[in-house]
Amino acid sequence: MYGELKILAGNGNPVIAEKIADYLGVSLGQARISRFSDGEINVEIHENVRGRDVYLVQPTCAPANDHLMELLIMVDACKRSSAGRITAVMPYYGYARQDRKVAPRAPISAKLVADLLAAAGVQRVLTMDLHAGQIQGFFDIPVDNLYAKPRLVDFLARETHGLDKVIVSPDAGGAERARSYAKALRADLAIIDKRRSGPNEAKVMHVIGDVKDKHCIILDDMVDTAGTLCNAAGALHENGASSIIACCTHPVFSGPAIKRIRESRLERIVVGDTIPLTVEARDCGKIQVVSVAELFGEAMRAIHYQDSVSRLFV
Repeated sequence: MYGELKILAGNGNPVIAEKIADYLGVSLGQARISRFSDGEINVEIHENVRGRDVYLVQPTCAPANDHLMELLIMVDACKRSSAGRITAVMPYYGYARQDRKVAPRAPISAKLVADLLAAAGVQRVLTMDLHAGQIQGFFDIPVDNLYAKPRLVDFLARETHGLDKVIVSPDAGGAERARSYAKALRADLAIIDKRRSGPNEAKVMHVIGDVKDKHCIILDDMVDTAGTLCNAAGALHENGASSIIACCTHPVFSGPAIKRIRESRLERIVVGDTIPLTVEARDCGKIQVVSVAELFGEAMRAIHYQDSVSRLFV
């Protein structure tokens, strides 16, 4: 077994790092991340990490490049300080959507990030709800891909108890995820089929499944610009849904996302705290946060004590 468990946080999401440390009953390690006048990142670790089991908590959310570089430099600092093991805890894995070539001469950036982490000295990765599960295969080191499902299902079960509900996938690609939630919540399943009727013509949204007079829960792994989500909510409303909420793990919320959510048919959107909300998002009355810090804490405890992590994959 490695030495004492140490948790260090980058600037990506220090709040979830504090929650994890509180849950585990340990103090958050002292690390200072600053910048030189030319913008270069400087990392100072004010902790003894020699022989320690070090967990670096840093989602690579926006600005993704800055947070990724912070993580790589923190890894290098710990490696050169003789840390026993270095685990990158990435609640949100940036560049995950670039996991295959979709056009000639296109990069596979998710693989590039995996190579950078391993080359820097990361010995294990702990993340949540990867956009594509096969990204785990891009690594030659252990990867634990946790799921927010236990926390979100518990929350939704309490909030929708006794209601006639249906879980809705906003596209065909998310049908498997939606089906697992529907089974856990004993709810019906519906899928939004979107297609263009011609070049430069608007998308036509077809709802596959019965949503009339039902309480709809749109489920996705992340919400970026919220275009698909809000269009799905509009289609459900047109098909007679009595209420519409959404649920996602990663609240990316870039560009016009918050404006679209405010103006949409959504009553609210339930999100994980893998990514910190912007001021605009916090001021939006439709967004509710459910913490996933306990899941990361349990996983880190299991890894540190060489116990099984499989009980968290429900």
